[in-house]
Amino acid sequence: MSKIIMTQPLCAAGYEPLAKEGEIYVANNGNPSDYLDKLADAECIVVRIGHMNRAEMEAAPKLKVIGRSGIGYDSIDIEAANELGIPVVIAPHCNADSVAEHTLALMFALASNLVECHNEAVKGNFEIRNSGKGFELQGKTVGIIGFGDIGKRVGRLCRAIGMKLLAYDPYADDTEMENEAAGRCRTLAQLLSESDVVTIHTPLNGETRGLLGMEELRMMKSSALLINCARGGIVEEAALISALKDGIIAGAGVDVTVEEPLTAENPLCSAPNLIISPHSAAQTREATIRAATMCAEGCIAVMNGERWPAVANPEAYNHPRWMR
Repeated sequence: MSKIIMTQPLCAAGYEPLAKEGEIYVANNGNPSDYLDKLADAECIVVRIGHMNRAEMEAAPKLKVIGRSGIGYDSIDIEAANELGIPVVIAPHCNADSVAEHTLALMFALASNLVECHNEAVKGNFEIRNSGKGFELQGKTVGIIGFGDIGKRVGRLCRAIGMKLLAYDPYADDTEMENEAAGRCRTLAQLLSESDVVTIHTPLNGETRGLLGMEELRMMKSSALLINCARGGIVEEAALISALKDGIIAGAGVDVTVEEPLTAENPLCSAPNLIISPHSAAQTREATIRAATMCAEGCIAVMNGERWPAVANPEAYNHPRWMR
């Protein structure tokens, strides 16, 4: 039977089909030290948390496929996977609705001052209701950085509650934005300066790493909110903390951080007017099942020699191992 490694268990919808294909070893924390001795025989590695680098791939000479139960693949060394002819299976569109809804949840919570109201209400502080910090989102402008699948869905939800849409995405064409009633910003600076809420929906890559630092945060309105449900590293965290402490922006909600899992000692945890969720936007029941199912289907297909189309690196199929 095939040997399969999971850095964290998939739900039953993905685990059970893979279990029929081979023997599964589960490492619960994504730390490579937990499965290094298993790499030599592994034909499939499913990465839920943690990273997969060149050294680990080279230590797995039988490796046929890497699976990601999601759409992001910045945790995988794609260059190494291409050189070794290892397709990286992804699950496109599996969690777009869940992430879009979570984005709106953070917006609503910040605009309503919901977390502080809860914390004070359970202490018996009824007067927190008179703080005057809450505001309506209807009629406000949301600026969407990255107008792909998730960005569009966020835009539709925002439009449904009466928000105006701006979008910045150098790779989206004008027709896409016109169809979604989004005003196109030719520069990031324009979007930042004109938006009441800025929300990020780009992949993490060389172009987007550190996209928003202190210079960019200072371009935002002092009353503005920042939402990041994309990837940690797109926003410079030290700059975000300073911007919140100094009142450069009014608040922020992040589902992703550079350090994951986040520890209580991380300075983000003591930043004011910041809501943090533990990279859970995509972890709804529905999205989890879709992601696990798509990941398992793709991994099984590749292990059986099929050129599965939903991969992050179709270039891997140009490797000699696929020319037989």
